[in-house]
Amino acid sequence: MNHTLPALILAGGLLATTGQAAAGDLLLWQDNSLSFLWGKDFKVNPPTQQTWTFEHASGWSFGDLFIFVDQINYQGEADSQLGKDTYYGEISPRLSFGKVFDQKLEFGPIKDVLLAGTYERGENSTQNYLLGPGFDLAIPGFDYFQLNFYYRKPDGISGQPSGQWQVTPTWSYTLPVGNSDLVIDGFIDWVWNNKDATTSRPTDMHANLHINPQIKYDLGKAMGWGAVKKFYVGVEYDYWSDKYAIDDNSFLGDEILGGTDQSALSFLAKVHF
Repeated sequence: MNHTLPALILAGGLLATTGQAAAGDLLLWQDNSLSFLWGKDFKVNPPTQQTWTFEHASGWSFGDLFIFVDQINYQGEADSQLGKDTYYGEISPRLSFGKVFDQKLEFGPIKDVLLAGTYERGENSTQNYLLGPGFDLAIPGFDYFQLNFYYRKPDGISGQPSGQWQVTPTWSYTLPVGNSDLVIDGFIDWVWNNKDATTSRPTDMHANLHINPQIKYDLGKAMGWGAVKKFYVGVEYDYWSDKYAIDDNSFLGDEILGGTDQSALSFLAKVHF
């Protein structure tokens, strides 16, 4: 399947329209954005890539929702399985127990307790289902800090006997810089508990760590572009130990793929609407 930029823009328009139509007392806020990234030194897939990303985030009277879709284009060469481009996306709804039961579930740094879920989907029928407890944390200085724990169940991977555990913190921190802002945000995915996996089959899931921060400057605010909600320029760093859960020290990871420990830097431009 080939998802193009017009398709991403259409998806964003539909989400915004749907949100406005369903607003009432349900929708509290929403934010939509479109990013362009160009980077190199990626592993497993071709090393140079450009990516268009649509993101939607919204807060509801019963929880929150985050959706993103990546359209990834490989530069200079094709992936042996996916061709010249591919796509990947996630849908992550969370149900707030504090909002549903109209109770303050605050203790220590925890300001809310949620039921967190995620559906991951990539090309070639790659998909995963995640479910577990989530926590909103009040940490001084941060715009937000979320901590989600999941049981992760792969689907569509032949021979995979069981799921894994995953912890995912996400955060955003804003620093005033002159007449504008510098935003540092991102996520970490740490997947572990692969006791049922062995190293003898390429389908086995290996523990892995994915760290993905962005550092971006609000150029739109600095330039006084009042018609633009926010326009950021900056960089994204992508560190992924044992990418796609492929052991870097295995025959597949080392000898065939040339390593699966990724350290890639991308330049980005991001507009919110």
